[in-house]
Amino acid sequence: MADGTFAVLLIVFGLADMSGNHCGTVDGCLGHSLTTPRTSVSTGEVVKRRAKPAAETYLRHDPGVRIGPFGQAMGLSVGEKGETWVGYGATYRINLWQSGFYAELHTMPGLYFDNGGFDLGGMLAFRSGIELGFETSEGWRYALSYDHRSNAEIYDANPGIETVQYRVSIPSR
Repeated sequence: MADGTFAVLLIVFGLADMSGNHCGTVDGCLGHSLTTPRTSVSTGEVVKRRAKPAAETYLRHDPGVRIGPFGQAMGLSVGEKGETWVGYGATYRINLWQSGFYAELHTMPGLYFDNGGFDLGGMLAFRSGIELGFETSEGWRYALSYDHRSNAEIYDANPGIETVQYRVSIPSR
């Protein structure tokens, strides 16, 4: 499940949530609300496609502002050979079982610099994925994430990569 599937799911679930829970409010469908800002650090490995397995570290900040049901996120990742991606986009969180467990979808357009590492076919690269995790009563989150990065076929070559990572997210109140 890659190649933009998570981005489509984010849009479908988010728009359904918006229609059912946000559009009838005083603030309207895209009203702004505040959530807890948080900073996340994750580490993992490129696991599929034509890329060889390689380590990656990913830093993400969620500024704590939602637009309708959509959160915001900005990220920076660096691979073991210097491959660098930076982007900004949307998140959509689904609480599971009212117990601290959650699923969060994200989609972020960004810029990718291969720096002699794996070539994604061009500088513009989209990152979308899912995070499954648990949030403690203190607001810390521990999760596994899976995401796909590619250029969405805007360049001649579109090899794409997938990463699996372990993420720790810290509230920054």
